[in-house]
Amino acid sequence: MNEQPILRPDRHYYTMPELLSSGLTYYKIGKLVAAGELIKLNNKVYENAFFAGEDSDFALTSVFAPKSVVCMMSAARYYGLTNYLPDGVDVAIARDMKISSLPEWPPMNVWYFAKKRYDLGQVERTENGMHFQIYDIEKTVIDILYYRNRVGIEEVKEILKNYLAWDDRDLIKLHRYADALGCKKILGTYMEVLL
Repeated sequence: MNEQPILRPDRHYYTMPELLSSGLTYYKIGKLVAAGELIKLNNKVYENAFFAGEDSDFALTSVFAPKSVVCMMSAARYYGLTNYLPDGVDVAIARDMKISSLPEWPPMNVWYFAKKRYDLGQVERTENGMHFQIYDIEKTVIDILYYRNRVGIEEVKEILKNYLAWDDRDLIKLHRYADALGCKKILGTYMEVLL
């Protein structure tokens, strides 16, 4: 039976710094791994074998890439703007950042954003007790519009149409993001067609 208070059933993953700051030593961590209470995923991340909650792909990506932000089609699906299921979790990092290792699961599609695009519109969400960063809905729409040639024109139209039907849409914020990120003209063109 686990006697370590750090291994809570509501916590799925731990980083090495978290385990060490909780009072565990490298020796004790090794003993927990040997006993099957912790599962070593890589040199920085451990899985809690006693986790009793549901998996969260978004939260797991933040464990492997702490400064990543869920973006693009993954964020659009999160907000209910599309039924499209990406082949991996779309995450953004700033161009000068690096991810040392990617998990086998979930697969991650990494987007390298310029600092301004990376910083704008981040919000924190919690899923199954784990925190992750995601772009707000307006920033998601503008990013998809900006990368429309990589995403696909039909998907862009579907997402923008669903956003415009959304009760809590903020068109002022949408236009502000479009202006800041160089999409003002293309947003205007799409809005004329859809409205």
